[in-house]
Amino acid sequence: MNLIESLQWRYATKKFDNNKTLSKNKLELIKEAFNLTATSYGLQTIKLLVVEDKAIREQLVEHSYGQHQVVDASHLLVICIQDDIETEDVDSHFDNVKSVRSTPEHILKPFRENLKDMVANMSLEEQQEWSIKQAYIALGNLMTVCAIERIDSCPMEGFLPTEFDKVLNLKKLGLKSVLLLPVGYRAEDDMFASFKKVRKSIADTVIDFSV
Repeated sequence: MNLIESLQWRYATKKFDNNKTLSKNKLELIKEAFNLTATSYGLQTIKLLVVEDKAIREQLVEHSYGQHQVVDASHLLVICIQDDIETEDVDSHFDNVKSVRSTPEHILKPFRENLKDMVANMSLEEQQEWSIKQAYIALGNLMTVCAIERIDSCPMEGFLPTEFDKVLNLKKLGLKSVLLLPVGYRAEDDMFASFKKVRKSIADTVIDFSV
């Protein structure tokens, strides 16, 4: 399928076939796609938790307002942000740039210091809000990649992050859950799969602007 056909095929899957599982290759592709997602300054203050264990996911259903996609999907993807951003994160990023691109430190130093100053001057709330924006970029990217690969998905904001964090012990990892994306394959009797997409016309959503 071409890209537009893939996006037409995609829908927020309400019922997954719990007997179908993603292959290891498909999972690796999803992980690669997440890692290649654009983030501000390339800092990557988000992480992806891939939850396969059904027993753990059963515990999460009650913290997802009873939405069974969480447990019926092949895997549950939990997009997380760091609790906070430290100057060490900035150093780690620029050290990686230096290693990969062999960029001299005298060129990197002003960018390194500017980003350190920016992060240091942000409140914890501002840091987290900044990271949350990156999480949404990752969600959109993953949904598109899944559509192209004919992997069903269901983006979810409707859950209790604090309770998820407890069940998944995310505080120990210095993370907070932000978004969910159950992935797998649609059930044959999911009636929503046959619904026509309802969208405004392109003329109502896109403005061809010229001065």
